[in-house]
Amino acid sequence: MTDTGFNPYAVPGMPVLAAQQRAALEAAYADPPRAYHSFAHVGEVMREMATVLSGPGWHRPGEVWLAVLYHDAVYVPGATDNEARSAELAREAIVRWLPDAGIDAGRVAELIVLTARHGQHDPDDFPDDADGDDTRRFLDCDMAILGTPAARFDAYDRAIAAEYRDRVPGWLYRMQRRRFLAALLRRPRIYLSAEFHERLDATARANLRRTLGTRR
Repeated sequence: MTDTGFNPYAVPGMPVLAAQQRAALEAAYADPPRAYHSFAHVGEVMREMATVLSGPGWHRPGEVWLAVLYHDAVYVPGATDNEARSAELAREAIVRWLPDAGIDAGRVAELIVLTARHGQHDPDDFPDDADGDDTRRFLDCDMAILGTPAARFDAYDRAIAAEYRDRVPGWLYRMQRRRFLAALLRRPRIYLSAEFHERLDATARANLRRTLGTRR
């Protein structure tokens, strides 16, 4: 269980993972140590996944669940292949530990790889079908932190900065981080699904404006 109080293994209807698989997964999230992209982050995203499960639902919940579990398993600040390596780790784990669970490993990997382009997707980038709905909601679950109350958002922002400290020059991090947040604020849609947009967009924009020191 993560320190969020939400157990990501206890989502209703999901497969039971072997103790060895769980241990390997949690070890991956602990190496290197992370201020934000730790296994606690998985619990936060999984809470959002479970909320969708109890509401509009998922077309392929098993694939989404595993994508959430593995989406940041490999995370080295500044690396450009984190998502691809996390996707490959998920593929290997499914083949090894869940060969008879009916999970589409390719779909899990596809969802994970899409997280590399957060802030660049538009709602109509994905098909107007059940899989497209899953994709939009999955990506929104991972971005839900932007629409949390100010104190939680600020803690997230500090944690991201801590992950990059001693890895890139401070001035470069601040420039790139500001560029990323400003680009999000300029987008007509931060969230890709209707329900996340309605629930979180206004708060997310308020957080971004406050952090960037802008009024518009």
